[in-house]
Amino acid sequence: MDLILYYICIPLGYLMKWCWMLVGNYGWAIILFTLATKLVLLPLSVWIHKNSIQMVKIQPEINFLKANHYGDMDTIAEEQSKLFKKHKYRPMLSLIPLVAQIVLLLGVVQIIYHPLDYLFAIDPAHVAELAELCGIDTASSSYQLELIEAIKGGALDGVKNSVSPLIQSFDGDFLGFNLSTVPSEVWGIYVLMPIIAGLSSWLMCFTQNLSNVLQHEQSKLNQHGMTILSVGISLYLGIGVPAGIAWYWVASNIFSIIQMYILNAVINPKKYVDYDALERSRKALADIEALEHGKGKDPNYRENRAREKKDYKRFFSVVNKHLVIYSEKSGFYKYFEAVINELLARSNIVIHYITNDPNDAIFTLAEQQPRIKPYYIGLKKMIPLMMKAEADIIVMTTPDLDKYYIKRSIMKKDIEYVYIPHDMMSIHMGFREGALDAFDTIFCVGPHAIREIRATEEVYKLPAKKLVEFGYPLADKLIEAGKAERAAHVAGPRKEILIAPSWQDDNLLDSCIDALIENLYCDEYHLTVRPHPEYVKRYSARMQAITEKYDHLVGEGLTFELDFTANKSVYSADLLITDWSGIALEYCFATRRPAIFVNTKIKCMNPNWEKINCIPTEITLRDVVGVSVDKDKLSQARDIAEDLFARADEFEIKIGEVLESHIYNQGKAGQVGANYLLNSLVEKRKKS
Repeated sequence: MDLILYYICIPLGYLMKWCWMLVGNYGWAIILFTLATKLVLLPLSVWIHKNSIQMVKIQPEINFLKANHYGDMDTIAEEQSKLFKKHKYRPMLSLIPLVAQIVLLLGVVQIIYHPLDYLFAIDPAHVAELAELCGIDTASSSYQLELIEAIKGGALDGVKNSVSPLIQSFDGDFLGFNLSTVPSEVWGIYVLMPIIAGLSSWLMCFTQNLSNVLQHEQSKLNQHGMTILSVGISLYLGIGVPAGIAWYWVASNIFSIIQMYILNAVINPKKYVDYDALERSRKALADIEALEHGKGKDPNYRENRAREKKDYKRFFSVVNKHLVIYSEKSGFYKYFEAVINELLARSNIVIHYITNDPNDAIFTLAEQQPRIKPYYIGLKKMIPLMMKAEADIIVMTTPDLDKYYIKRSIMKKDIEYVYIPHDMMSIHMGFREGALDAFDTIFCVGPHAIREIRATEEVYKLPAKKLVEFGYPLADKLIEAGKAERAAHVAGPRKEILIAPSWQDDNLLDSCIDALIENLYCDEYHLTVRPHPEYVKRYSARMQAITEKYDHLVGEGLTFELDFTANKSVYSADLLITDWSGIALEYCFATRRPAIFVNTKIKCMNPNWEKINCIPTEITLRDVVGVSVDKDKLSQARDIAEDLFARADEFEIKIGEVLESHIYNQGKAGQVGANYLLNSLVEKRKKS
């Protein structure tokens, strides 16, 4: 290390010597030296400044990425890495200024402690002889400074040497300070040195927090932490080392501030960064974080944390768990309900039901049904719980098992993981690539699911899974509710049109809600806008802006339905308008009425879906159960709606035919699912 430092100090020593010889004063030499190093490193500073702008430029994308995949750390890391490569941002580049500053500081410390080596270029052996003549211990780190003071004080008067005249010319005083003096050894006026150094660091941090393109975007905690650290280092430098080192630190801080404002003026971040988008993205991320943590919104936050801890311990205290169900939130119970009811009615099995929602309705249901054992476990705790889980079968609607945060158990390798569908759409386009690869058994909605899974296994050379011709119990429920609603529905003076978009990029609310309302709002129609719950959760500000914009139309002609506990608007609507939302088939099958599909950006989770030689149902059914229309054709929306109303009987027949061919076991899917699970448990007991 000493050898490396020696070679670092050689060029820096020459530069410091040149500055000293140019100005003749040590204090001004340090200032000139600091300025010279800033100029030498200016190209690097420009590069770092541009890199910082690039980081802030893509920050909205990163924030939206974190919001859209909250809790999915693997996906976030993967997609963020792609963003960095796409925009040529280098994360490690931000460390270079810190490394350069440390190297320079070490060099300056070495030079100021050893001026005879670097300023005067005196042979080290000769320096040692002079120190011995003056009675100075060379083991001291500041012995050369002591030697200079001794020589200037006349310690070598009368001793013939060539060094004394040179050293006598050395002026180490600056603004009333001797820059060779260590403040902690003399105090007095020198107490100002650590104060000046600390103030300069505080000023640099303060201005950078305001104006540095990257540091301004850091959290308040990071900003304050960096300020405290920098001021603390400055106070240490100001007290415990020669005043010249502290003076270099002061000059470096001041020049850094000046350089920052010059770079901001020449390469203005405001020309490159969309600060409005940045603010929206921060709000979206903050909203989703608040929903997860419950801080400031959930009055039972602390209580739920304690409850989670208790439930986590209780889950692992139960041995011989045969069946575990994992649900992300309360609304997901509907996907398991038919199977659970059959299991409870036809067996004595105990169902262990894990939910990420502390307010899940399962806790109320379990009060009436003792064989349902519910557990509240938050997303973070789910990671270790699933990795340590022991059961015969784990059932879930969550895809991407073993790809992201939900992993297969490492404690029990033979758990059978069963996937239950939560929509009637495609698998190879509607999910991320490989989303179901780690499951052992898939409950399939209809023939399209089996075709897609088998084709995927063939393309990727995967082992064959157990595929159960299951169906979609929720469709059964919706169909029955639809029948009841149609029987009881009294047609009003206006046709009911439901606008129900997805929440993904380019959805109806973000791309063409104005055109829809403008062309459909009239005395003959009543429009109900029912956003996706996820859209309201993530983009509440956008939703509020839309409702405020059309507040003057709300009444007989327009309603915004933001209460998602009921589906009345779905059943009573005469026509659905959507984009790529999964609600389309649910609506069409439940009501036997058609839909208008607006061709927004396709909702595609797997960009490689075309590798699988199956056309997704989202595409094939659009012009079977309704009509698809491009966004730029929405001026014709009213004519299209009138045509669909006129062909209502035709679509009722056509949609009924599609329903029969698209979904297995209508009316008895719950029985089929329960049969499979019970038979599988019996087989496992035989093998054990």
